[in-house]
Amino acid sequence: MSLPRRARRLGGLAAACTALTLAPALPSAASTQANTASYSGKLADGASWTAEVPARWNGTLLLFSHGFGPLVAQDAPSPGARTALLAEGYALAGSSYDPNGSMWALTSAERDQFATIDAFRGAAGRPRHVISVGQSMGGLINAQIARDGAGRVDGALGLCGLVAGGVDLDNYQLDAEYAIAALLGPGAGTRLVGFADAGESAALGAKLTDAVTKAQATPRGRARIALAAAYLNLADWAPDQQQPPARNDYAGQEKQQYTWLALGLLPFLTTARYQVELSAGGNTSWNKGVDYAALLRRSSHAAQVRALYRTAGLNLRADLARLTKGADVTADPAAVRSLRRTSTAGQGLAVPLLDVHTTSDQLVPVEQENAFAGRVRAAGRSALLRQAYVARQGHCNISTAETVAAVHAVQHRVATGRWSGTSAAQLQRSALALGLDGAAFVPYRPGTLVGARR
Repeated sequence: MSLPRRARRLGGLAAACTALTLAPALPSAASTQANTASYSGKLADGASWTAEVPARWNGTLLLFSHGFGPLVAQDAPSPGARTALLAEGYALAGSSYDPNGSMWALTSAERDQFATIDAFRGAAGRPRHVISVGQSMGGLINAQIARDGAGRVDGALGLCGLVAGGVDLDNYQLDAEYAIAALLGPGAGTRLVGFADAGESAALGAKLTDAVTKAQATPRGRARIALAAAYLNLADWAPDQQQPPARNDYAGQEKQQYTWLALGLLPFLTTARYQVELSAGGNTSWNKGVDYAALLRRSSHAAQVRALYRTAGLNLRADLARLTKGADVTADPAAVRSLRRTSTAGQGLAVPLLDVHTTSDQLVPVEQENAFAGRVRAAGRSALLRQAYVARQGHCNISTAETVAAVHAVQHRVATGRWSGTSAAQLQRSALALGLDGAAFVPYRPGTLVGARR
């Protein structure tokens, strides 16, 4: 990374989103709703859809893809964004996705979002423009829509999107969970994948959290927590801190990574893995053949890990060799094929996409944007992609002003055919000019996503 520490170190998938604390200066929800027509219905697979159209509709429909969690139709990323966007004249719509399967609803989500556009047209009229908006898991759906949606959508906006896809997600999470189990407990033979039910996955999360909690009491334990955090691409600015730790404050970095883990991150990850496996029909991750020393070398936290191991008097090379030797998890090939087919993006873009990400995201690491940009670049579609970053800790902790400013930037690209106003400084000015709840756009370059298999 090449930015000052303050910009670089700032920090569920749906329900775990950190709440914003400043109230936006917006029209009241009651007054906005009084001038809004509401629509809803069912799609062919049983999914529900919902939409709202303000009395002074500006002709643009924002198609919202919600994140991981209950399969309920949603049409906006937050109540504040909903109020602000309706007040500006945008129509809003979104679907629940098929409610009959896993909460990892990637097998139906894109289809249901396209069907929602058709349902909206039949109920409310044909929009002049359609902009897809997605948050968290919905950011992956949004990226797929941006890839496949030519002729149906005109542009896209991703918020804290899981754009690296499901296979990478499961693999780097497995690496971190394996490191905890093998080095801290409950043991290298612990079942980390292929859960029989949700209860088994939740129990694993609790065991891993207990091991981390006990390990935090000693220098040796803290060094190994830092190693697992590096594999997890875990941010090191905790939600209760005003400032991130300094560049060389390795102990402070580990302390704040531990805070994220102590807040229940691991049970969330393991229970979400069960939902992914349920959707894909088997285990979707593997570590057999992984070189854990090479993996660490790719991490932006490598210097931190080495320093803490030295302080603790631990042999890092021995731990890395132990992890490499013991790595024996193999995936179900059919499940991996299914997840790659349903839950990846980046093979190209058909419409312009702006992604916005907090720089310290504990659930969907900002490094995912690096992996995604590389895939878009390999497909020769970089001209359609812009990425912007918010210096704030927490997943989906994007303000109303930042969201609206980003919508304006995509709207401008759709209307004019060229990108303008997407630099950090330009987005910051645009967001602050709205007079809502503040903004923190910064220049930023994400590091490498550790754990992405090659």
